This record gives sequence, C-alpha cells and structure tokens, in this order.
Amino acid sequence: MSAVTRDIADLTKDIPGLEILQAGKYPITGLVLDSRKVTSGDLFFAIKGTVSDGHKYIQKAIDKGAVAIAVEDVPENIHGDIAILRTNNVPEIMATIAKKFFDNPAKKLNLIGITGTNGKTTIARLLYNTWRQMGFKAGVITTIDTRIGERVIPSKLTTPDLLTLYKWLYEMVEQGTEYVAMEVSSHAIQQGRVMGIPFTGAIFTNISHDHLDYHGDMKSYIDAKKGLFDQLPSAAFALVNIDDSRGKIMVQNTPASVSTYALRREADFKGKVISMDLSGMELQFDSHRFMTRLTAQFNAYNLLACYGACTLLGLDREEVLKAISAAPPAEGRFEIVHSKERSIKGIVDYAHTPDALAKTLESIQKLKAKGKVLTLFGCGGDRDKTKRPKMGQIAAMLSDSVILTSDNPRTESPAAILDEIAEGIPRELKKKVLRIEDRREAIRTAWMLAEEGDVILLAGKGHEKYQIIGEERIPFDDKEILESLMNASDKIIE
Repeated sequence: MSAVTRDIADLTKDIPGLEILQAGKYPITGLVLDSRKVTSGDLFFAIKGTVSDGHKYIQKAIDKGAVAIAVEDVPENIHGDIAILRTNNVPEIMATIAKKFFDNPAKKLNLIGITGTNGKTTIARLLYNTWRQMGFKAGVITTIDTRIGERVIPSKLTTPDLLTLYKWLYEMVEQGTEYVAMEVSSHAIQQGRVMGIPFTGAIFTNISHDHLDYHGDMKSYIDAKKGLFDQLPSAAFALVNIDDSRGKIMVQNTPASVSTYALRREADFKGKVISMDLSGMELQFDSHRFMTRLTAQFNAYNLLACYGACTLLGLDREEVLKAISAAPPAEGRFEIVHSKERSIKGIVDYAHTPDALAKTLESIQKLKAKGKVLTLFGCGGDRDKTKRPKMGQIAAMLSDSVILTSDNPRTESPAAILDEIAEGIPRELKKKVLRIEDRREAIRTAWMLAEEGDVILLAGKGHEKYQIIGEERIPFDDKEILESLMNASDKIIE
C-alpha cells in the first residue's frame, strides 16, 4: 500500500461533536486503535471496549510515536507535543476520520455485504469466483481469508475492525479492484465495525439460533443483523431471502431498493432444484437451467443469492450463470472428501449451529445413495451454551451414529461441554452415541467404523486449520486428517 499522509486540520474539519483541545503540529500517517501496533505518525483512538479501555494505553501509544489521540476522557499529565481530539463517541469519530483518511474507498468499489446466520462465506466466495471468472478484478473478505489481488491474508474475525477494513478497501482500490464481497457479522454491525461504509448492496441469507451468548436473545440478534440494512444508502440494493420469515423484517426501514430471492415463494429471483445428488445439482433460475458441482438445497439458496446480486449489479444473466456453474465449493462448506479405494464419502462442514447442523444432515440423508450417516461434532468453549443440547438432539435424531468430541474447547473443560451436548440426546438414542474427547482419535474411530456406502460428516470446524485448547492454537485440519486416513492403502492406520 502506498504511503498515506494527511494534515490533522483537514481530517478534523467540520466534524460535529469533535473538540480540538490541542492542535499538534505533525501530519498523520496512520490510524490505530491498538496501542501495541502504534508507529511514528499515528493517530491513536482510545476506545472503551467490552474487555479493555484504550484510555489506559494513551501514554504507551505516545511513547511509541503517536502524534495525535482521540479520547472521551482527557487524561492528566500527558507527555508529548501531540494533537488531542475530544468527543463523546470515539468509534463514531473514528469512522468519520477513517473515511477521510482513506478517501472513502468503498465509494470507488462495488461492495456487497452479506449477513445472516448461515451461508455468508459461501456466497462471498461464489461472488468472488464469479466476478473473476467473468474477467473482473475482485476482492473478498471472509471468515476464511481476505484476498487483495494475489495477496491472501488469513482471517482472525469474520469482519475486521473498521480501520483494518478501510485499509484493505484502500489497497483494493489501489490495485484496480472493481468488485468486493464481504461477510458482515452481527458482532461487527453492533460494534460499529462497518459504521458509515457505503455498501453498493447487501444480502440477507437466513436467521437461526446463534451467538445468543453475546446478543442475549433472538430479538437482539435479529436487530443487529437488521442494522446493516438500516444503514444502506438509498442508491444501494437490499437482496433478501424471502423464504426466511425474517426476510421482510430485515428491510422494514431500509432506504435501499429491495429485491427478493426464493425457492418456495414467488420472488424477484426464483430458483428451482431440478435434481441433485452428492456429485452436484441441476438448477433452474428464472428460465435458465444449468449444472453445478455444489449440492444440497442450502447451496441452491447460496447460488441464487449470488445470481441475484450479480444481476442487480447490471451484469449479464447468462454470463453470470456460466461463471456460477464453474464455481468450486467454499473451503470447509459441505466439502466432499472421497476415499481412494472404498465407496465411503467424507463431508467437512462448518455447521456449528443447530439449524446449520440440521440442514446439513437432512441434505446428506436425501443425497446419499445408500449406507449410513456417521456424524462427528462438538461445540466451541466459551461460547453460547444454550445451543449445545439442541445440537446433541439434532445429531442423534438425524444420524445413524454419532461421535461427540472436542471442537475448540478454549478454557472450558471438554468433558463438561460434551456433558451439556449429551443432555439433549433422547434416552432411547443414547446407544448410538460414542464420546471421544480427542478429535484426532475420534476421526480415526469414525473411519474405522464406516462401511461401504457410508457418509462421515465432520461438523463444526470446516475450514479451520487449528484447534484452540486453553489459550493455545494447535495445528489441526479435519479434512487433512480424514484424507490421510482415506487415502492410506490399509484401513488400519497406526
């Protein structure tokens, strides 16, 4: 990224609610909200977060070279000839200053935000691959990674912090990017991480039980998602899944132009599944039929959302469908792993909510030709506990065999997490359930138990290449482990 330098007076001009207590005399060369990342010339934003208060680290930021600070509470005894900006809302001021500093990069892009419980990553990747297949320069920001030109940045959050987002969008503009797809999480919306971003359009996928540990209840969760559509510019489009009952709620107050997509109801973009199995689907969108390697009804929705968004962007429908039909599945999203010598299939899927797990298992039961379904899953530690027994019940009811194992236990006891999952399993179904805390050993056991024609579902971690145990991230890849078992010459792997 080329260097950016802005005059403090230009950055702060005509911003309501901002007081310049001390003007400072140095230009601003960077914006930072983490004092550990401050370098010479930065403006440091002291934000009162849910975990820590940035005001505690003001002097540390100054010592590392910050030439300006934005604060709500002015600290005493500040050492340094710096600019001091005071406001009652640092995040709001930060959004305004970031837009000025990076010259409002989103305005120069076709930026599509995708929100909902499930499908965000797949739709973002579908859009990205479709645009590239059609010859456009594209970028993508997802739970898996961010792609700027040929640069790939592994993701730590579904949606980055606001300053990182602006920096990435600025880099994309510099590289001549035309289209960008990004996941927008409910956390990001509520925490202001997309505040003031002028999206070209936004897509709503669906809503089901998730993140209630953070939002408290379903209404608050839905309201957070709705916030994305409330902030859309009037020139933008809002594309919503009208088969989900919350689709209409999402766009009740949006200034944007509303369009709908559906498989069951009449909609602006209507889809139909002609046929499907584990090798792919034949679909009809409007009057157009095509084949795709993706499968399962939820992927029909994902493809339809991609088709609708591209059409609303003014792209040729037939060219879009040609590009969509060639799209590969997103990593770790209903990703099928084939055994080299045996007719056992593995499916690696990120399903980590009750609704996602149910839809994945229902799809497998419909799509498999024969055999049984063996499901392996756990639940993340330090996260929403209320979904654990629900997922236990769903897995036991929709699978032929279940192995309960660790997901990312974090600081919780793996055994305690499995106890809570097991509470939801009906007594008459407990005989089909095994408990193996060690996930690697659990995957090995699943492979040993599988017979010809069976399907092994590894649910919950999807694309993740690690397992979080305590505070440590340990290298771990569900797909890699299963593939190594499947492709060994012998079924018994030592």
